[in-house]
Amino acid sequence: MASRIIEFFGYSPTDQSNLAKEARHLRHCPFIGATCLKTLSDKTISGACTLQPKGGGSVICCPYRLYADQYKVIRDVAHKAFGENCDLYPGHQAASRPAIAGRHRIAVFGKRWGKELRLPNRGRSGGYFVDWVLARLDDKNHLAEFIAVEVQSIDTTGNYREERAAYLSGEAFGAWSTAGFNWENVNKRILPQLIYKGHVLRRERLCKSGLFFICPTPVYMKIRERLGGNLLDYMLQSGALTLMWYDIGKPVPDGQLRELILEDAFTTTVDQVALAFTSPSNLPDANVYETALKAELE
Repeated sequence: MASRIIEFFGYSPTDQSNLAKEARHLRHCPFIGATCLKTLSDKTISGACTLQPKGGGSVICCPYRLYADQYKVIRDVAHKAFGENCDLYPGHQAASRPAIAGRHRIAVFGKRWGKELRLPNRGRSGGYFVDWVLARLDDKNHLAEFIAVEVQSIDTTGNYREERAAYLSGEAFGAWSTAGFNWENVNKRILPQLIYKGHVLRRERLCKSGLFFICPTPVYMKIRERLGGNLLDYMLQSGALTLMWYDIGKPVPDGQLRELILEDAFTTTVDQVALAFTSPSNLPDANVYETALKAELE
């Protein structure tokens, strides 16, 4: 597959504004306000936020790109789970903030929000770990309920090293890189993890709205393609799995960041996903192997 980088350290790779040049020079991620955390196989800082395959649309390939606008995705999840009247605080700070009538205090445990939540591990696999936990406190600072949130982009295959080097040197890059996307991870890693963690969370008395999954739009489309189109829509409940998918907005003038847009959300249950994963309905026609073999043997 051929592709091009369309967001590099947050900006267009051809952006010649001072902000874009400084971000490239410092290897700075404007979405988390720190050094870029995405690395290549040799631990070199990548800088690639979003790729565009030849003949296709944008594909966010860095999960930190999804934290734009001061972690808007986490606010979106909180509003969907707990309602619009939410005040989000890093971890243990929530209990020290005064309760306000008509508003919910939400303690956020996750990356760069105070500290991550310590959870027991299943051996060394980290099988219980989730990216984020959002906990609602009642007026007496007791835990009222919580939700868990997973954030995933998509891993790349091939490489864009020459393209990356050109942009860091301030040069144009007219060719296409060999970078593509590891869509098989949807089957091998993403869906199995969601099913497993969804089952873990449904045994939690206070996890009343289930697991939320944040991803780029193309990842969601691959998930629906793999599971088929027969997933039933459910209300938020214990054992629910809510998918929320995002894409970047239209190109912007130099010195500006493209918008991160929530395209839609869909709530089903972990049982529905597990059943669709193990009994897919979008199978090819019967005897496709036989047909292919006969064609080759003729």
